[in-house]
Amino acid sequence: MGFFRSFVYAFRGIGYALATQRNMRFHLAAAFYVLLLSRFFSLSAGEYALLMVTIGGVMAAEAVNTAIEALCDAVCPEQNALIGHAKDAAAGAVLVMALFSVGVAIFLFGNIQGFREMYYFYSSHPLHLAALAVSAAVAAVYVFKGLPGKAQSNRSGRSKDRED
Repeated sequence: MGFFRSFVYAFRGIGYALATQRNMRFHLAAAFYVLLLSRFFSLSAGEYALLMVTIGGVMAAEAVNTAIEALCDAVCPEQNALIGHAKDAAAGAVLVMALFSVGVAIFLFGNIQGFREMYYFYSSHPLHLAALAVSAAVAAVYVFKGLPGKAQSNRSGRSKDRED
């Protein structure tokens, strides 16, 4: 396998996770808004590095969870207690990472002055506020519905074609 070919497979895996996993889409949308609004908090380069590592960690954990679920479903399509434990542990790993990311967010964004700056900016720039509101609505539809015509997972975690 060529070096560059491995990137094709990696991007295909990310695409699969985004297409089939609502939580991965949520993490992507949350990362977008966290990065967009972080400019109001005067973060240092080190704090931005911590933020990027945290975002990457949550999304990587979600991708690994998706891979484990897909592999478990392929190996054992029927109910199996050990498979259930493996899936639960993988989901738990994502939860642990997400909870620690909340701690990082409290540390980085706990400054009330950043929220004041955000308020003053958007209250004095109504078009920016409108664009933020519209983008949030679009992001919510993306998180809960995915992209039109893309595969989406059902409650068992198995991929299915959407029928919109």
